[in-house]
Amino acid sequence: MLNFDVLIIGGGVTGCSIAYHLAKSGCTRVALLEKGYLTSGATGRCGAGFRQQWGTRTNCLLAKHAVAKLEQLAEELDYPGGVEIKQEGYLILAYTPKMEAQFKKNLALQKSLGIGARWVTPREAREIVPFLNTGGLLGATFYEKDGHANPFKVTDAYARAARRLGVEIHTYTPVQDIRLDGGIKTVVTPAGDFRAPVLVDAAGGHAAGIGRLVGLDLPVQAERHQILVTEPVEPALGPMVMCFYHNIYCQQSPHGSFIMGLGDPNEPRGYNTGSSWQFLMQMAEKAVRLLPVLKNARVVRQWAGVYDMSPDRQPVLGEVPELPGFYVAAGFSGHGFMIAPMTGQLMAECILGKPTSLPIDMFSLSRFSTGELFIEPSVV
Repeated sequence: MLNFDVLIIGGGVTGCSIAYHLAKSGCTRVALLEKGYLTSGATGRCGAGFRQQWGTRTNCLLAKHAVAKLEQLAEELDYPGGVEIKQEGYLILAYTPKMEAQFKKNLALQKSLGIGARWVTPREAREIVPFLNTGGLLGATFYEKDGHANPFKVTDAYARAARRLGVEIHTYTPVQDIRLDGGIKTVVTPAGDFRAPVLVDAAGGHAAGIGRLVGLDLPVQAERHQILVTEPVEPALGPMVMCFYHNIYCQQSPHGSFIMGLGDPNEPRGYNTGSSWQFLMQMAEKAVRLLPVLKNARVVRQWAGVYDMSPDRQPVLGEVPELPGFYVAAGFSGHGFMIAPMTGQLMAECILGKPTSLPIDMFSLSRFSTGELFIEPSVV
């Protein structure tokens, strides 16, 4: 029987960030349990972009603080070689009057919070991305501090720093059962039983399954999202190009490969991580229409991961009132990587009974029963 103060289930970037921030605050009797290797879930399959261009005050501030932490992450965590941050902006395209009005409303909010995004005309958008097809484009928003980082290195940096501070990380340790005995949670695994008064469910698309083991109906469902990557070529695309109208994003990695994803509104919920030829065809058609220069790019491979989707596409953060000592950090709906540096800090503060640096009440699980959903207008 292994005894700890806090147990974390899930070895993605969120779980590792929480573990590090707990240990940094002095809570070092922490164990993290991961059923595979670190980043074997959604983190290792994500597009790994980060942006501060959101439509709600809460998400703007979360992202702003997360990016500030990410910019200094390698130095803070003593991670030689860095985490491959590329900050050349997000160009978010508007094609309808309604979209233009919402984007300009977003910009006013962002400006009030010190986020320097700006509106650009189609001509200015072409100056930022010279090969952009501006047919039908009304304009776009752009912020040069948005960008991309390496999800494997970010997670590894957190994990290594957490270990140095005393955190135990147990990979290939799947959770088989959870027993509740008063305030103590016993997590049963093939490697033995782990006990702690505090348990954190950071299991991504599998978070609801962990919840069921303690009798909790957690409204988080897995949903496949596919990505493809091309052969590396000379640098040509600085920013991430994102389009809610076409429901796609495309960026060029520091290594030269184009990485692009496409949201499918008809994708069924589930754990399917297979790739489909339909995605390849749809992605090629939309990407080439938007960025014609890509027509000769050769696809190297494609893959899929699962988003942990919540009903309002916003995360569940904090303690479950009906289960004292049981905390949830899941339901990020595709945005977990970009806010993980701040999520880890906020969850550590919450677990340790400290005032949180930013409010997280709007992310409580209770919002789904009261109907007070948290709606973010800028999601793809």
